[in-house]
Amino acid sequence: MAERFERHKQPWTSDEIQKLHVLAKKGMALKAIAKALTRSEESVKDRAKADGLGISKLR
Repeated sequence: MAERFERHKQPWTSDEIQKLHVLAKKGMALKAIAKALTRSEESVKDRAKADGLGISKLR
């Protein structure tokens, strides 16, 4: 069963946004970033797109 996220629809904090930028620039995968931020992959993907960040894909 997929992991459950209790933080459904919570606003992003400035610390989380900063951490997202750092992890994305390091080239971490979407799944790893989502786990590090305890947010869903979809939420991370949407926020990264809104901020103009590219997230590397696993190959």
